[in-house]
Amino acid sequence: MEIEYIDGSLLKKMILSGAESLEKNKDIVNSLNVFPVPDGDTGTNMSLTMQSAVREIKAAKIDTLESVSGAAADGSLMGARGNSGVILSQLFRGFVKGVKNKEKINTKGLAKALMVASDVAYKAVMKPVEGTILTVARESAEAALVIANTEKNVVTFMEKVIVEAEKSLNRTPEMLKVLKDAGVVDSGGKGLIYIYLGALAGITGDPHVLEWDSAAEHGYVHRIEEVDSEIEFGYCTEFIIHSNNMDTDKFKSAIGGYGDSMLVVGNDSVVKVHIHTDHPGKVLEHALETGQLSDIKIDNMRLQHRHELFEQDEEKADEEAKEQIDKYGFIVVAMGEGLIRIFKDFAFVHVIEGGQTMNPSTEDFINAIKNVNAETIIILPNNSNVVMAANQAKDISNKDIIVIPSKSIPQGLTALLSFDFEATPETNEKAMTESIGTVKTGRVTYAIRNTDYNSLEIHEGDIIGIDDDEIKSVGKDIKQVCMDLMEEMVTDESEIITIFYGSDVTEEEADEILEELTEKYGDIDVELYYGGQPLYYYIFSIE
Repeated sequence: MEIEYIDGSLLKKMILSGAESLEKNKDIVNSLNVFPVPDGDTGTNMSLTMQSAVREIKAAKIDTLESVSGAAADGSLMGARGNSGVILSQLFRGFVKGVKNKEKINTKGLAKALMVASDVAYKAVMKPVEGTILTVARESAEAALVIANTEKNVVTFMEKVIVEAEKSLNRTPEMLKVLKDAGVVDSGGKGLIYIYLGALAGITGDPHVLEWDSAAEHGYVHRIEEVDSEIEFGYCTEFIIHSNNMDTDKFKSAIGGYGDSMLVVGNDSVVKVHIHTDHPGKVLEHALETGQLSDIKIDNMRLQHRHELFEQDEEKADEEAKEQIDKYGFIVVAMGEGLIRIFKDFAFVHVIEGGQTMNPSTEDFINAIKNVNAETIIILPNNSNVVMAANQAKDISNKDIIVIPSKSIPQGLTALLSFDFEATPETNEKAMTESIGTVKTGRVTYAIRNTDYNSLEIHEGDIIGIDDDEIKSVGKDIKQVCMDLMEEMVTDESEIITIFYGSDVTEEEADEILEELTEKYGDIDVELYYGGQPLYYYIFSIE
């Protein structure tokens, strides 16, 4: 197939097909998370970012090169989730600059646009790291400039660019030790290649790639009965299982005791699961034993019910609040009924529910900013993968916003406690930013795949203890892993240990940890709180 130019109509097909390709393969991208923890979500974040771009493109009234690329940039900007999604939105932003004032582009024009896209994305990151999606974007763009000198056919050009992108991706473990130790390539770079592959299919017009899939179109059979329709459990848990040979009856028996309102729709290879449960993590553990997971969604129904009961009162309170502007307001990202309640004890805090399993988008932050009526708004992302989206929202908004780069729940709480209502915004920003360096964060969860990490041999299903960004303990017993992790983290300077136990831990189990730590560290104050967070059995704060 000979195609020498790309116009707006063809670019639209390329982006839609790229989004389709990424959506189909997001589980593979998710599986490349360096830590083998159950909240690896690069693929999901990039796919949601692309879907936001797609919605904006479809809503556009004209299909010129500038309008399509501009719609993609606007949509991805507002829908950007996680660091990978924010970087992807910046690639689109740069692409727009590369095609400005052009009705169509040839291979040289496309190569230039890819290079400008890479340059803009690099500038958007404060400390660019090689061995990431940035590297794959840059090296493939540099190769594209060379390829375009001799190749006029856009199809062949894209094929060669993708080959170079894959070479770059395969080099990422040599650039980042954490990738090499984990035995994976960079997940964001892999996601970008899936977008490129989809874009190529959009050019060639492959109908199987361009058509959106759905369970109905694939003829999935509704097989599993509903259990009790009355909701008695706290978390509405939904996900899709991808398996080569799904034993649905065995899976039903495994999770049936964890909740009610169970519904499964699917066939032997793809199954959609819905269940109301107090232990979403345990349900997901069983699901991971049967295959790969996608579209994981966990909603706290008790909070939703509470919101419904008091909706009218809240609306009235919101209207009254609009009449008065506070000096300070906070936006905090948190997940888990207990953690949300703890943050909301600070009367001036607006909570965005999310973080570990679902990173809020730039648009989520923008909407929250609109609802906070304060002279200065302080954002606590509480997750390393959320900071960039928060900063992007800050850049978009015309309000006075401070983003404290808190990367964990303990850091967020420590920052809040160091806040002084009487101090200036500048003084508070300095104090809160400095305070997050005084706390260490420990997390205990389970491994979703086999890996070797820093001489630790980790098997799927093992319990792992994480000290900030390092896996420090591995085992089969949750309590033992907790004690081993504390052994690594607690020092002679430690004064307070705070424990937040998750939705899959009973109060009795948490009390055992509390008692053992209190006995072992007699000179340290040990406190216990219900966090209710999914997937992480415990979050530890050490100060």
